[in-house]
Order: sequence, then C-alpha cells, then structure tokens
Amino acid sequence: MKPFTNRLLGLAAGIAVACAATSALAVDLTGAGATFPYPIYSKWAEAYKAKTGVGLNYQPIGSGGGIAQIKAKTVTFGASDKPLLPGDLQAAGLTQFPTVIGGVVPVVNIPGVKAGELVLDGKTLADICLGNIKYWDDAAVKKLNPGVNLPHLAVVGVHRSDGSGTNFIFTAYLSKKSPQWASQVGADTAVEWPTGIGAKGNEGVAESVKQASGSLGYVEYAYAKANHIAFVRMINHDGVAVEPTAEAFKAASARTDWAHAPGFFVVLTDQPGHDAWPIAGATFILVYKNPADPKAQKEALQFFKWAYENGDALAEANDYVPLPQSTKDAIFKSWQTNIVPASQP
Repeated sequence: MKPFTNRLLGLAAGIAVACAATSALAVDLTGAGATFPYPIYSKWAEAYKAKTGVGLNYQPIGSGGGIAQIKAKTVTFGASDKPLLPGDLQAAGLTQFPTVIGGVVPVVNIPGVKAGELVLDGKTLADICLGNIKYWDDAAVKKLNPGVNLPHLAVVGVHRSDGSGTNFIFTAYLSKKSPQWASQVGADTAVEWPTGIGAKGNEGVAESVKQASGSLGYVEYAYAKANHIAFVRMINHDGVAVEPTAEAFKAASARTDWAHAPGFFVVLTDQPGHDAWPIAGATFILVYKNPADPKAQKEALQFFKWAYENGDALAEANDYVPLPQSTKDAIFKSWQTNIVPASQP
C-alpha cells in the first residue's frame, strides 16, 4: 500500500476513533461521499475535534455513493461534487450547499516529462480519452508541445471506476470541448469509458498513474500534489495555457453569482477569464430539509458553520479556494429558509 493511501486510511481511522471517543458526549457526525474534498474535511475535522471534542466519521466513497447514502438515510449528510438539480432536490426532500472550490487536474506518467511541461487543450484531451489519439508523439499533441521530447509510447488512460463527482467535473468539461465526447459519452458521475482502465477514488487513480508508464488520469489537485505526479497545463477558455493553482481555481469562480443560483446549482468548467483553470468545480453537502434525526443534523450543520467561519486558512493551505463571505451568508440564509428550525445550528 502506498504512502498517500496509508495517510488517507490513517486519517479516516483517526476521525472514526475521535468520533467513538466522544460518542457519549455528543451526537456523532456521520457523512459519506466525494473524495475530492476529503483532504480538507479531514483537516477541518481534526481542528473541530480539538476545539469542541466532537468527532467526524466521514467515508470517502465517491459522490455517487454519497448521494445514495443520504437518500438511504444511513448518514447525516452526503457529499457530492456533482450538484443536484433543484427538481431532484425537491423530489428527494433535500437541500444542498457548496463548501469549497478546487480543481480537477490531468496527470501523466511520461518518461522525461516533468510537471507542467506538457500542454493540452480540451479537444486534444478529449481525443486522448476517446482513444482517437493512441500515442504520445501523435501530431496533435506534438503541435501543442513543440519543445517537449515526446516518446512513441502508448497512452494508458486511467479513469474512475466508482460513481464520482470528479468524473462529473472532468466529463462535463470534455463534453463542452468535444461534440464527439458529448454525443457518445456525455457528462455524469459514472459513464461508459471508451478506453483505459478503472481505479477507485482519487487516490486509486493517482496510484495507477504513478505505476503505469505512458498513463494519463485526472485527480483533484491535492492528490496530484501529495503524490508528486506530473500535472498538465491546460489551454483555457481564453486561449491561455494555465497551471493548476488555487489562484486559477479562484479565477474560474470569480464571476459566479452563488446567491442567485437556484439550489446553488453551479458548474464551473470552461469559465472565461485569462487566469481561470478550465476544469474547476465546487463540492457540495446534501442534507434533508426535515431530517429523521434533527439533533444529528444540527450538529453537522454546526460543524460546517464552524468551518465557514474558521476553516479558510486550512482550505487555502491545502490548495482549495474558500467561498466568499457573500456566498456563506447566502448559505446560512438558505438553512433558515429550507431546513426545519429544530435542525438548524
């Protein structure tokens, strides 16, 4: 088992232990879903437990699993990088709100190619994922990278095997840049991949890319950084080759009016802006408007309220973008409007 996977499992175990140790004193916080925000939720949980003595048991099983778990009422909150449409929220009796913004990053394992050396645009990335481009020295890739020594090495695509919001963000971007991808594959938490191999979770994709020469995958930036995998620079909506940074993720959301987006439904892929990262996305929490256990949900919302008020520095230190205060205020207002009073923090 690799070091980063060990660290993730250790964090999960630590959070679960903290939860067990405090179960006699407070309602357990239980959640499941997206792996995209797991690094920051872990950091918030550690700090919150130290401050309040309340633990968190969060299972990073993927956004599809998080949506399924909250609908099955087996957790207090679900987590998804794919926002649910307002009609779907209404039908399920749920409400949602964003927590942080981050970026999905193409990563590669090409001998001799370092982080940030390879440049791709959306169409070429889609053609690689479709299997139209089979070797790294393909003319389309070489045209974008005249100064890079690209070997005649087969591309090994690595994608998520589980239902994933990271999948949704990535495939939503490819659908915007490639009509062929949009018509043949589409955008969702789970799709039928035309080529490549599957791996579970962001950590599974990261490990597979590290092990397979010639591979290309996609992960949330924190996983690329922690695993020291070569990231790809992307040509954005404005035609600028940009690196994945917190500043670039922030630029992608700069024009978003969260307060007036119904159900906070926002997709941040391929946003205009000179510095904007094109595969950015927010991550969301799903809770019931009228939960079966109001006390547990009140505790969970208290945790997120604390994170909004005290967790920005931790988010920034882990390469996530905190929400602007106006968005946080809109979230607090949505709780008052959409959630029964007994469940509000």
